[in-house]
Amino acid sequence: MKTRYIFSIGELKRKDNSIAFKNKKGWVYIPVEGVREIYFFNEVSLNSKFLDFAARAGITLHFFNYYGHYSGSFYPKEQLISGELTIKQSLAYIEKRLVVAKAIVGVIARNIYEVLYHYYRHGSSDLKPFLDWLRKDVEKMLQKDLHIKQILFVEGQIWNRFYDSFKHFLPEDFLLNKRVKRPPDNPINALISFGNTLLYTKTITAIYHTHLNQSISFLHEPQEARFSLSLDLSEAFKPILVFN
Repeated sequence: MKTRYIFSIGELKRKDNSIAFKNKKGWVYIPVEGVREIYFFNEVSLNSKFLDFAARAGITLHFFNYYGHYSGSFYPKEQLISGELTIKQSLAYIEKRLVVAKAIVGVIARNIYEVLYHYYRHGSSDLKPFLDWLRKDVEKMLQKDLHIKQILFVEGQIWNRFYDSFKHFLPEDFLLNKRVKRPPDNPINALISFGNTLLYTKTITAIYHTHLNQSISFLHEPQEARFSLSLDLSEAFKPILVFN
C-alpha cells in the first residue's frame, strides 16, 4: 500500500477508476488500487465526487496549510467495526489503563536509549548518565504504584532530558534550547514538529485499517476532538522514526 504526497498547486478528481491530478505540467493518473493515504502540502482543488471516491476506496487524506502545519484529515467512514473489540478495548482502559500506559512510557525510554547509544558509542561520552537513568531509574519508577498523572510526569521527564541531550552531539547552531510547538521557533523545533505530525497522521491511517477504536486511549486522555489512540502509539515509535 502506497502513500502519495502532493507538493504542487493543482486539481484532483476521479477519472474512471483512477485518481487524476493536474498541475502546470499536465495530468498525472494514479490507479486507486494500492493507494492508502494522500498528503496535501499545497493548494489543491477537489470536489465531493472525489471525496466519495476516496472514502469508498478507504483512502485517508491529510491536509497541511501554507506554513506546513497539520490542518486535519479526511477520515473515511469506518469499515472495520467490531463491537466485541470495542468492548474489550473499553474494558482494557478501565481495568488495565495504568499497565498499558506504563508499557508505552517504558518503550519510549528503551527506544530513546537505542537512539542515543549510537552517539555514545561514537564519542558522546557525556550521554552516559542519561543512558544509565533511562535503563535503570526509569524502569524502577515504572515498577511503582503510580497514577496516570505521575506516569505522564515520568514521560515528560524522559522527553525533556532527551531534548537536553542534543547539546552533546548536534552542531551548536542547530541546538534545541527548549521544545516550542506553536509555532516552532527554530529549525530543529520545526523538524521535530513536522516529523511528529507525519508519524501521527500515518498512525491514524494504520489504525483506520484495523478494528481498533481511535478514541479509546491509555496514556493520553480519551477525547472526542482528536484521535488519542494515535497519539499513544505514535509516542512509542517517535524516537526511532522521527529522531533516528
